[in-house]
Amino acid sequence: MNDLKTIRQLIKMMVDNDLTEIDLEGEGEKVKLKRGGVGAPTVSYAAPAPGLAPAAPAPAAGPAGDDGGSAGGADDGLPTIDSPMVGSFYTASSPDAEAFVKVGDRVSPDTVVCIVEAMKVFNEIKAEISGTVTEVLVSSGDAVEFGQPLFKVKP
Repeated sequence: MNDLKTIRQLIKMMVDNDLTEIDLEGEGEKVKLKRGGVGAPTVSYAAPAPGLAPAAPAPAAGPAGDDGGSAGGADDGLPTIDSPMVGSFYTASSPDAEAFVKVGDRVSPDTVVCIVEAMKVFNEIKAEISGTVTEVLVSSGDAVEFGQPLFKVKP
């Protein structure tokens, strides 16, 4: 993953989708890209030390979304679990596996609720909130955007 071609593709994806940060882990490698207001993106690459815990996911945007007009929680006031990245949404680890969570399941901040695949890396997404799943807003296999609501949760 540390080749220049892949990093350039990630930077292009950041610019095309107006992303300010990408944090990927996989196969013993970690790539973190941050983009400031005007300058070029900064690139950080590291192979994790043995026994080191993976980095925590970015905090969720919250129930109101980016401008208060989000379709996720604006109409019923319920908080949402939002996608921390652009990619493909999956409810289970494989097509024949049971979904990580279903409507009615209780979740805690550390509960894995889905997977978002980005650049052939499968990222487990944690709830980051506690409550009961009231609605799954995306179908397995659908493309998702950064900040898109994936689940509604009743605290």
